[in-house]
Amino acid sequence: MSKTLFGHISEVLENQREGRELGFYGQQMRIVPATRTLPDWEKVEISWENLRGPLAKIVEKLAEMADDLESLAETGVDAAENLSVAARIARRSLGEVYKHLERMIFEPDPADIYWANVRPPGEHLSLHAAPLEVGPLVERYLWHEKEAVIMTSATLTTAGDFDYIRRRLYAHDADELALGSPFDHESSTLLYLVNDIPEPVQRQAYQRALESGLIRLVTEIGGQTMVLFTSNAQLQATARALAEPLTSEGIHLFEQSRGASRHALLESFRSTEQAVLLGTRSFWEGVDIPGPALSVLGIVRLPFAVPNDPIIAARADTYESPFDEYMLPEAILRFRQGFGRLIRTRSDRGVVVVFDRRIISKFYGRLFVDSLPRCSVKLGSLAELPEAATRWLGL
Repeated sequence: MSKTLFGHISEVLENQREGRELGFYGQQMRIVPATRTLPDWEKVEISWENLRGPLAKIVEKLAEMADDLESLAETGVDAAENLSVAARIARRSLGEVYKHLERMIFEPDPADIYWANVRPPGEHLSLHAAPLEVGPLVERYLWHEKEAVIMTSATLTTAGDFDYIRRRLYAHDADELALGSPFDHESSTLLYLVNDIPEPVQRQAYQRALESGLIRLVTEIGGQTMVLFTSNAQLQATARALAEPLTSEGIHLFEQSRGASRHALLESFRSTEQAVLLGTRSFWEGVDIPGPALSVLGIVRLPFAVPNDPIIAARADTYESPFDEYMLPEAILRFRQGFGRLIRTRSDRGVVVVFDRRIISKFYGRLFVDSLPRCSVKLGSLAELPEAATRWLGL
């Protein structure tokens, strides 16, 4: 029966593709009121109607089994206690499945986001739910439960204030304190804004310029570089282009897409004298590589979220001006997190290179620069970049 349910949900997604093949990254579909009016969705409801009764019965029987096994354990049967625990875990898990499917299909909560995801190979289908706003949960389980809470981070402010994070976390009445950076970024950090690279919308020209610029820069520096991406596909394409030229210069290339754990990649990068690390997602935060092992940080694109991501799209819908009020502040926070990967001690010195010309050409670009600690800023071409970096690093 569950196969029929998921089969009908897959059919809804397939019809939404209108004959197009499933792409490399699969397909995501928000389940919104309009989705529930589709003719194909009626089959989903009928399938769940047929499944919900038997599933509820299984949950009930697992609870009875757990009670019986617990009673048996009290008579001295050792194995019964472990089996009772296993039965309760299974009952709880299936109960959660029942509750979430019931909500998603018949009783959607307006405070939640629902979506289906199908990805290759094999067109694996999964169903997801997430809160539309995290603020109510933080308020309920943190602000109302604790006598005092201290939140500290190097990246809580946007445009110099805490307004955005206050709204997101329902921290309206919190006291605030913004402290300056302990590092002298003006003398330790060069922010190099590339001013002649094509904009990302010119995909092929932009990618070619990025690849050639990185090859010249990394070859001149001799490694010691981490490059942050916002797209796995672009990371992989860049890795393919860089592999041979860098290897011929004795520079090792580590990339997140190879399947190694984040910890293993970081350890390999730290312990290799001439190395480049290409990372995405988790590498924008929590990476700590002090010293000369990391001297250059490349930011390939301004880290705007993908607008058709179900969570991003749903939350953006709650704002009058989604770009200004949500997408832009989130990107600025992410940008600051990425910038912070470079200087980790007072003796560090390095270069941050932004390969996205929108930071210069768009009206919002100044907000990204202004969000950073005061540092030395240089606008220059890709051709001038290697010399500027080596001069700053004293190489």
